[in-house]
Amino acid sequence: MSTGGRTSALAAGGLLFRRDLRLAMRRWEQIADPLIFFLMVTTLFPLALSPELSQLRDSAPGVLWVAALLSSLLAADSLLKADAADGTLEQYMLSGQPLTALLLAKTAAHWMLSGLPLVAIAPLVATALGAPAGALITIMAGLLMGTVTLSLLGAIGAALTVGLRRGHLLLSLLVLPLAMPLLIFGARSTALAIAGGSAAAPLYLVAALMVLALTLAPLTAAAAARVGIE
Repeated sequence: MSTGGRTSALAAGGLLFRRDLRLAMRRWEQIADPLIFFLMVTTLFPLALSPELSQLRDSAPGVLWVAALLSSLLAADSLLKADAADGTLEQYMLSGQPLTALLLAKTAAHWMLSGLPLVAIAPLVATALGAPAGALITIMAGLLMGTVTLSLLGAIGAALTVGLRRGHLLLSLLVLPLAMPLLIFGARSTALAIAGGSAAAPLYLVAALMVLALTLAPLTAAAAARVGIE
C-alpha cells in the first residue's frame, strides 16, 4: 500500500473512532451497562462468601477476571449490530478503505467505552476484595492488556454473528473458548501479585496474547463481516 493509501486509511479510521465516541455519548447505556455489571458481580461475590479477608483475597483473582470477561461479552454484542442494521457496515465495505483498519478503529472505540472504565474502577474493586496496595499496579496492567484482548476477541464474535438476529448467545459460545487462556494467565498474575510474588511470567503471556489478538483479530473480523453481510 502506498504512503497516501496508508494515510487515507489512518484518517478514515480516526474519523470512525471519533464518530463512535460521539455516538456513545448519546447512548450512555453502552458505557454504563458493562461497568454496572462488573460492579454488581464483584460486589455480590463477597456478600455470598465469608467476610474474612483471607478468603476474599483468595477469591479476588477469579472474581475480577470472570467479571471482566462477562462484562466484555455483554458489550461485544453491540459492536457491529447498529451498523449492520442501518446498512453502514455495507458502506464500510464499499468505501474503498481497508475494512480491517475500520474495524480496528471501531474496536478501539469499543474498548475505550467498555474496557477502559473497568480498568479505571479495578483498584477500588480489588481493594474491596482485600488486595494489598502494592498489587494494584500489576492488577491494572493485567486488566488493561486483558480487556484489549477481550475487545478484539469480541470483534471476531460480533463479526461472525452479525447476520443473525439473536446472535448474542452464539457470540458468547464462540468467544469463551478463545478467552480461556487469557482468563487463566490473567487470574494467575493477579493471584501472584496479591500473594506478593513476581507476576512477570503470566503478565508476559497476557501481553503475548494481546499482541497475537492485535495481529490476527482485525483480519479475522473483517473476513467474517464480509461473509456475514453477503
